[in-house]
Amino acid sequence: MAGDRHDDPDRGVTPGPVCRAVWVRLILFAVFVVVAVVVAVVVGLPDVEALRVDIAAAGVAAPVLFVLLYAVATLAPLPKNVLSALAGVLFGLVPGVALVMLAALLGAAGAFGLGRLLGRGAVERFTGARVARVDELLRRRGLLAVIGVRLVPVLPFTAINYAAGLTAVRIRDYALGTALGIIPGTVAFVALGAYGSTPGSWPFVVAVVALVALITGGAAVARRSRRRGAGPPHGRGEDSTSGAGSRS
Repeated sequence: MAGDRHDDPDRGVTPGPVCRAVWVRLILFAVFVVVAVVVAVVVGLPDVEALRVDIAAAGVAAPVLFVLLYAVATLAPLPKNVLSALAGVLFGLVPGVALVMLAALLGAAGAFGLGRLLGRGAVERFTGARVARVDELLRRRGLLAVIGVRLVPVLPFTAINYAAGLTAVRIRDYALGTALGIIPGTVAFVALGAYGSTPGSWPFVVAVVALVALITGGAAVARRSRRRGAGPPHGRGEDSTSGAGSRS
């Protein structure tokens, strides 16, 4: 432990103040997340019908009000899919999808920025080699990783936003992966709201089928990944050994 501390940068900054600053930022991040969770549990999402009436009453400002509400809700573990369906009710399919995409990306950027600014330093300073390997993988293949988790609509959107900020995934990969990955789920949920009054219509049926496919496919991929991770370590070790031998 002591040796690790002396490995800090060679610049004229002493390890003590740097360490304290990292802890302060980490504590601020933890407090913010806890407050967001408490607000979500205690306050929760306002009544959907009341929201619909209030937003509709805003007139031409309704889209702006909706985007702000959705983006702020994204910072707390609130059911954003309900708001996506509400967008379909209020604005229709195409405008609703555009507004939800904008709001979700704004909220995702805010949560990611908080995680990167306040928590990333602690991850870099206090975690070990295993986390470093994950970081390196996300640095190289972050786009595919972000798209993969975003495609599954039941995965916690807010938690992924904060967690991504703690990793080494590039901002570009995170933003693009989020934008691409949330498109299918966003279209499906907004369509549920837009065509909810006609559940037998083909857009409604397609939206339901798409959601079922996304959830089922995501569960299958997760199950396959767990099986690979639980595979016999000896096989891997032999492969890596033989690979090392061939390289030498």
